[in-house]
Amino acid sequence: MKIIQITPAGKRSKSGNRVTAERWARLIRGLGHRVDTSVEYDGRPADAMIALHAWRSHAAIIRFKSMYPGRPLVLALTGTDINEFIHSHPEPTLESIQLADALVCLHDKVPDLVPAAQRSKLSVIYQSAPPLAGPRNPAVRNFDICVIGHLRREKDPFRTAEAVRGLPAASRIRVIHLGGAHDQSWAKQARRLMKTNRRYHWLGEVPKWRGRREFRKTRAMVISSRNEGGANVVSEALIAGVPVIASEITGNVGLLGQDYEGYYRLEDAAALRALLLRCETEPAFLDRLTAQGRALAPNFTPEEEQRRWAAVIESVGG
Repeated sequence: MKIIQITPAGKRSKSGNRVTAERWARLIRGLGHRVDTSVEYDGRPADAMIALHAWRSHAAIIRFKSMYPGRPLVLALTGTDINEFIHSHPEPTLESIQLADALVCLHDKVPDLVPAAQRSKLSVIYQSAPPLAGPRNPAVRNFDICVIGHLRREKDPFRTAEAVRGLPAASRIRVIHLGGAHDQSWAKQARRLMKTNRRYHWLGEVPKWRGRREFRKTRAMVISSRNEGGANVVSEALIAGVPVIASEITGNVGLLGQDYEGYYRLEDAAALRALLLRCETEPAFLDRLTAQGRALAPNFTPEEEQRRWAAVIESVGG
């Protein structure tokens, strides 16, 4: 099929929506289809549409369905769709959901968040990640904990820095934070934190290879987000064999499972501190998190992501 893919993020964007769209395009081309990715729909003929974001892609969805009412539309529900716009902008968001022939989401808890009448159309497609090029070799001098995420409110980015304040002097915990600042006020805050907290190191925006190198030497990764639609960084950590410490929000539980032991209560720095100390001082606990992550890793391979896309496309007649 000739498929038009719509994403609200432009070609030069480094947002999760753009990264996801480009990965999906590669996987779907691998199934034998042609995929063109655009920010807006210009009316060009296509056999099918894949739209990321129910609210932001609403106009493209309406236009495609009005021009080609019998052709399939697959709608990918993003984190902001299910956590925000389905409540703040329900009319266009729900119209997009209703018009879709198939719905795609990124974690297991999304079915609880969409209208019951639409759930039969919904398929979970976990975001994948490639394996590391070599074995992990965690640092010895420091007990490194990595945080990989941009500095913006939704990520609660400084919670890990707060959690490592006041640790016992004997602790070797050090936080390495990779991710660009949303604006200069966030960058200034990070620099101030580094001056007053010797355990916190913000490296700013770095290339992809630098993040993968961090996975090779870190002991664990913290994802402290307030909202997530199914963060790809969790997939990357699991595939790399890195234990994950996660805020107990729907988007994280939907990836890691209800029984995962590495959760802390959202915004609770004391609870996060306790988990980090357990990782450092209780090898058996860290081993359990590693084993739980290893059991989940097969869900997040590129082959599994492509297999699930093949099933969705076949379900709509592709």
